[in-house]
Amino acid sequence: MTLNQLCIDISCNDSNMLDEKNSIGSRIMCPEYSLHMEDVKTYPLSSNNPVFALCWIIRSDNKLYGTIKPSAVSFSYCSSFETGSRTQMHTHEYLELAYIVSGTFYQRILGKDIIFKQGELCLVDKNCLHQDCLDSTPACIIFIGIANEMFDSIMSNQAADARIVSFLQTALLKQKNLWQYLHFKPIDDSNRKMEEYFLELIRELIRNDKASGYIIQGLLMRIFNLLSSGYDISLSSEMQKKMNWLLFEEITSYIKEHYNSVSLKQLSKHFHFNEDFFNRIIKSKTGMTYTEYVQNLRISEAERLLRSTDLNIDDIASRVGYQNKGYFYKIFVEKNHVTPAKFRKDILK
Repeated sequence: MTLNQLCIDISCNDSNMLDEKNSIGSRIMCPEYSLHMEDVKTYPLSSNNPVFALCWIIRSDNKLYGTIKPSAVSFSYCSSFETGSRTQMHTHEYLELAYIVSGTFYQRILGKDIIFKQGELCLVDKNCLHQDCLDSTPACIIFIGIANEMFDSIMSNQAADARIVSFLQTALLKQKNLWQYLHFKPIDDSNRKMEEYFLELIRELIRNDKASGYIIQGLLMRIFNLLSSGYDISLSSEMQKKMNWLLFEEITSYIKEHYNSVSLKQLSKHFHFNEDFFNRIIKSKTGMTYTEYVQNLRISEAERLLRSTDLNIDDIASRVGYQNKGYFYKIFVEKNHVTPAKFRKDILK
C-alpha cells in the first residue's frame, strides 16, 4: 500500500465519520473567522504521545477529509470549503513538519504565500504565524506534530546537520521575535526514501503500542538525517544571520557563566552541536577561536581580581580556571607583557 492510499483509507473511509459540526473538527481544520485574531494551538495529546500525525485529503469536490493518529477512538472528519478559503491564522506550541504526499499545497507564512509541491516538506517553528489555504486541487498532506520533549532527543543524537539543529535550537529558546520556517525540496530520488519513512511512521502511529515510541523516535531521526543530506533547504540569508546571532549570544552567555570550567565537550552536551561548530560560530563573530575567546575571558577576570582583591596569584589562577599555574603565567604574560605580580604592582602605584 502506498502512503497516499493509506492516508485516504484512514482519513476518508473510517466507519466513525464526523461532520463539520463535531467539536473535534476544530483540531482538524478551523476556518478563518477573523483577520486580526490569532489561534495558539496547544499540543493535542498527552506526554505519553510526543508525536502525532494530522492527515488531510483535499478533494476536487471541495471537501476536506482528515484524521489524527494516534487517537483513542478511530475516526474520520469531513468538511466542505469554498475555493480560496483559509484556516484561521495560528501558531503552535509544538514543532510542525508538513509533508506533501501528493498534489500541491499553499500556506501563507509570515505574510507570504508559499507553494509546496509533491515531495516537499515544511518545518515550522513554535512561534511562526501561518495559515493553510484551500482550493479544489486534489492533494494529500501529512502534518507531523512534535512535542517539545522530542526536540532534545533529535538534537542529542545529532541526526540533523547544523542548519536544522540551529533552527531547532532557536525554536527551543522560544525566540518570539524570530518567526521561522524551513522549506525542503528533494534532491534526485530522496523523496522515494522519505515516503518509505513516512509510511512506516504513520503505520506506527496507528499501531501505537508500547514499542511505538522508540520506533517513532528512530524514524524521526532517519527523517531529519535524510532532510540534512537529500534535500535543498530554502533559507534566506537574513534569517540565517538572525539565527546565527541568537545562537552566538546564547553560546557566549553560557561560556561567560561557566568560563572557569567550560569545555567543548560540555558545550556540545548542552547545545547538541558538534564541537567544531563552536569554533566556527565564535570565529565568525569575534575573529577568535573558541580557545582564544575563553582565555580572553579568564585573563580579563584575573586582571579584575588582581586590581580589586588581595587574593594571592595562585588562588586567582585557580579561580579563573587554570590548575596549571605555569600555563596561567604564560597566557597572562602573552596578553599583558608583564607578570601577574608586576601587573598588580603597577596598578597599586
